[in-house]
Amino acid sequence: MTLIKSISGIRGTIGGQVGENLTPIDTVKFAAAYGTWLKQNREKENYRVVVGRDARISGKMVQNLVMNTLVGMGIHVVDVGLSTTPTVEVAVPMEHADGGIILTASHNPKQWNALKLLNEKGEFLNAVEGAKILDIAESDHMNFADVDSLGKITKNKAYIDLHIIEVLDLPLVTVKPIEQARFRVVVDGVNSTGGIAIPLLLERLGVDVIKLYCDPNGRFPHNPEPLKEHLTDLSAEVKKHKADFGIVVDPDVDRLAFMDENGEMFGEEYTLVACADYVLSRTPGNTVSNMSSTRALKDITEKHGGTYEASAVGEVNVVNLMKKNKVVIGGEGNGGIIYPESHYGRDALVGVALFLSLLADKNISVSELRKTYPNYFMSKKKIQLTPELDVDGILKAMEDRYKNEELTTIDGVKIDFSESWVHLRKSNTEPIIRIYTEAKSQEAADTLADKFIEEIGAIANIQA
Repeated sequence: MTLIKSISGIRGTIGGQVGENLTPIDTVKFAAAYGTWLKQNREKENYRVVVGRDARISGKMVQNLVMNTLVGMGIHVVDVGLSTTPTVEVAVPMEHADGGIILTASHNPKQWNALKLLNEKGEFLNAVEGAKILDIAESDHMNFADVDSLGKITKNKAYIDLHIIEVLDLPLVTVKPIEQARFRVVVDGVNSTGGIAIPLLLERLGVDVIKLYCDPNGRFPHNPEPLKEHLTDLSAEVKKHKADFGIVVDPDVDRLAFMDENGEMFGEEYTLVACADYVLSRTPGNTVSNMSSTRALKDITEKHGGTYEASAVGEVNVVNLMKKNKVVIGGEGNGGIIYPESHYGRDALVGVALFLSLLADKNISVSELRKTYPNYFMSKKKIQLTPELDVDGILKAMEDRYKNEELTTIDGVKIDFSESWVHLRKSNTEPIIRIYTEAKSQEAADTLADKFIEEIGAIANIQA
């Protein structure tokens, strides 16, 4: 179960058997399927695709396979090299390209890689489009170009700079006040491309930057998911340098978490809450996040006179509901900021700039800022999947068990209690069942999660 085909792209571990892992043959097949879909979807003479990658050890190999597969299909490639997911998303419309491919497995460990697929707007493909590509890959109905019609590769390494310029030009990013605040910030780039992009952005804003793990060699110094238990080094550096706060991003820089001046987590769920608070204070409107995100966003949105709605998990689902509801800001509770004024994609660079603008405006510490928001606590746990587990059966059993509670079943099973909730769903990116809970204390959230893990275990044993 190390090759996962989902709404989040084609993701797998490097090496192993064809069809069971992300081998070179699988990489070529899915790149060719994407190229075939592109030609079917947009009939024209010349095609152009932007390709970028995070700093994973396998990245250069996978990128060369993908780019040369597209060349073999007669598609021209813009190679932006080491980049970030939001940078590639911004580059696609700037290049007037037909699509884009980002080679990254986001927060997954180093043995993973993935093809994240974009349309001509630089946005992720929807479920129907993704299904078509999977069908093409399975059918092997892919035609390649003759020798006189091969594509070409053009290198363009300017897009991180261009992305930063785009962020600094956003009307709500207050460059002068940020410069005058003279912030000192520690950045944990997890030895990927965040170690390039985030310090460059901060330096342009006059921030004193202390770099931690900012060498983009792909050798992650800790688990790359930006959670508290992985960030002890960042905490120590923030306190050692008496920094105003710390920043950590995931390997492809679409997730963002902050650490306060005391080396304590601001809470990745509160990245979106804080940025939304700032945006809504200046441009009132509505918000969207996914079902696994904190209730605090709803509270803040209603405080500013707007309405909040939750989507199914998955960036494309969040974006679709954001467009439908004409929201001013949205995203995901895992630290993913989607700000339509910039583009419809999770963007840590935009999040950093909005957060700095908020801090400069309020002129308070990060710990003081956190105290101004509703206090919820979340537990994020998981159950490893095995072939004999009937996930759909387990979720249906849980739905039946809690049928008298407030239920939402558009994505797994979410059960809303008066002062807490639990969301059970199969992951799009890992072979696991996710169990997310939220309550008024960490102990209550953890206890609720453990209770549901026990119940699922009991059901699974009954099934076995």
